[in-house]
Amino acid sequence: MALSRVCWARAALWGSAVPPGLYVVRRLQFVRSGLTWGAPRSSKLHLSPKADVKSLISYVVTKTKVINGKYHRFLGRHFPRFYVLYTIFMKGLQMLWADAKKARRIKTNMWKHNIKFHQLPYREMEHLRQVRMHQGQIPEVHGEIIKFRRDVTKCLFLGILSIPPFANYLVFLLMYLFPRQLLIQHFWTPKQQIDFLDIYHALRKQSHPAILCYLEKVVPLISDAGLQWHMTELCTKMQRGTHPAVHDILALRECFANHPLGMDQLRALQMKALSRAMLLTPYLPSVLLRHRLKTHTTVIHQLDKALAKLGVGQLTAQEVKSACYLRGLNSTHIAEERCRTWLGEWLQISCSLKETELSLLLHNVVLLSINYVGSRR
Repeated sequence: MALSRVCWARAALWGSAVPPGLYVVRRLQFVRSGLTWGAPRSSKLHLSPKADVKSLISYVVTKTKVINGKYHRFLGRHFPRFYVLYTIFMKGLQMLWADAKKARRIKTNMWKHNIKFHQLPYREMEHLRQVRMHQGQIPEVHGEIIKFRRDVTKCLFLGILSIPPFANYLVFLLMYLFPRQLLIQHFWTPKQQIDFLDIYHALRKQSHPAILCYLEKVVPLISDAGLQWHMTELCTKMQRGTHPAVHDILALRECFANHPLGMDQLRALQMKALSRAMLLTPYLPSVLLRHRLKTHTTVIHQLDKALAKLGVGQLTAQEVKSACYLRGLNSTHIAEERCRTWLGEWLQISCSLKETELSLLLHNVVLLSINYVGSRR
């Protein structure tokens, strides 16, 4: 009886009256529940670590944009001139990064599909030429104005100067005082781009008289009498300020394929003058000068073939002016339609030449541009 009372008392603690025989089963169920499944889970939800990180990043980005917007408004109100420079600098960084990403994508596609430089479309060829992500199959050429390698050198120079404490203020001052020497073209203002293009063109124009003088001197060295007459007529037209016709230049292609004006027969002084006309440094040995002129002219010839396939009419106004400037014409002060006409004449000459006649294309930088309407500034 005592045992029966104890069983009924314990059963009462479970909230219901159960027979004594079921006590052991309920006890085992309770123990199993506690050992295996533990305490009941909370109904409160928790985010995963990845979701926490994403929400934190989103919060930081949002706050950064808000602070950045307030900072821009502050600069625009209190320091308007500095704000203009700051805006150009930030846009320049974005363009530089975008150019590098695009060049990397093009190079990756070339590697995957085994595509050579001359097989690329015109715009991709031109982009690689400007950015200069050189990997061996692209010859070393000059960029639109400044090489990518020279751009990197300038950035490294400014980075080293800004290492000491508070030296970054000196760097900003130097960048403001010497933008052409210290800044790359991504960070030039629109006015600076025009002014600096004029400066660079004035530098290459200084070599034009020496190149024309050399052409006059080699006339007696030409064996064919008909070619001598054509060369004399061309030099006379150039001296009179007449723009030569396409057939006047193509009539002399044989002179530039062999002695005395072939690429392998050019003298050191003429190669130095042609290097200046191409905005290449002339302070190299003759072997290196000849190699650089060859590779530079070869790439321009490849660009011309790709551009002829695309068509001059497919280019934007900026692309047309950049293409003309690369080929020797100061297109900053010439109307777009006249630039397209001149570029069409250049392509007509270039696409008619063989690889052995590329010396004529090299001299064409001077012959076709020196007396063109609007270019004599």
